[in-house]
Amino acid sequence: MALYSEKVMDHFKNPRNVGVIEDANGIGEVGNAKCGDIMKIYLKIENDVIEDVKFETFGCGSAIASSSMATELIKGKPLSDALELTNKAVAEALDGLPAYKMHCSVLAEEAIKRAILDYYKRSGIPYDEETFREVECCHDAE
Repeated sequence: MALYSEKVMDHFKNPRNVGVIEDANGIGEVGNAKCGDIMKIYLKIENDVIEDVKFETFGCGSAIASSSMATELIKGKPLSDALELTNKAVAEALDGLPAYKMHCSVLAEEAIKRAILDYYKRSGIPYDEETFREVECCHDAE
């Protein structure tokens, strides 16, 4: 059995939504010093819908594939749907990740939540602090 699924390899070799959104109104950056992966997600949100999403990821193939798949799963979706995206959903959409690479899907989930939190703060939109509690404290890229 192959270590990585065809979908992981496809999203690694042909990542979707790579780049920067210059006028992004939500940016989330997370990193894991232990593994060296750093993800930055850019969101362009209009009327509570993610109109565009781009990412920059420095890391392993699983990190790039997780970023790519996560952006595909939230593009064009309402913020409420994006907030419900879990790392398990990202991994399942990739037809699985090896157990020791699951942290990559966790980083993708956290980067998206951090970008949405950034959007709320920039826009002065009230939010439930409990929804973002883990995002505020974990995996800082700084």
